[in-house]
Amino acid sequence: MDINGKTALVTGGTEGIGLEIARQLLAKGAKVIVCSRREDLLESARLEGLEAIQADLSTADGCSALAAALSGRPIDMLINNAGMSGNFGPGEPLDLALTDQAIFLNLNAPLHLIGHFLPGLLQRPEAVVVNVTSGLAIAPRSGGPVYCATKAGLRSFTQSLRHNLRDTNVHVIEALPPVVDTAMTRGRVNGKKMSAQGCAAEIVDAIAANSKEANVGMVKLLRLVYSISPALTRRIMIKF
Repeated sequence: MDINGKTALVTGGTEGIGLEIARQLLAKGAKVIVCSRREDLLESARLEGLEAIQADLSTADGCSALAAALSGRPIDMLINNAGMSGNFGPGEPLDLALTDQAIFLNLNAPLHLIGHFLPGLLQRPEAVVVNVTSGLAIAPRSGGPVYCATKAGLRSFTQSLRHNLRDTNVHVIEALPPVVDTAMTRGRVNGKKMSAQGCAAEIVDAIAANSKEANVGMVKLLRLVYSISPALTRRIMIKF
């Protein structure tokens, strides 16, 4: 895809990976719309030249409100990046309210937004849907069962969606980041982390190249090991 001149909607685009994707698309000549619940982050995004809309994507009404705010606007790129961990630690009770919120934001919200925006995307000369999942969608870890489940579900949906849209102008990409240094992973995940800037660069490159998947950073190695032995990969990752 030629990014220059296109209009992109990046959910979760005011911090972390989403903000870096938005910045890099803007630098390549795209008009970029981001959304967040936090007005302070929205204002910071506006100062960088991004269009910013307040939206809560953890509810169906929030997704509908975002779609209504952009009704009639041409969208060429829908990048479903917003997400939350929803994790609970060993021996801790499962917080059902937090679990429901994570399931909606990580899995239902991308489906709702695709439902809202797909008719318009199909009218564009070329368009793309990017669903940001995770390397943990391939093999889960014990410390993040809710997060892993939602990302695995979104991975399955993305593969089916790509097949269903194969004869249309809408290209479907799955982006699978490794552990990235963001607010969500700080204090929760130790060890070496990829920078949000580097992760975003690989995703933006995948958009430009019309790739089917962006296996980012160490996920390339994960995919290789999984292709050799899925069972070994699962044994390694569950302890991660």
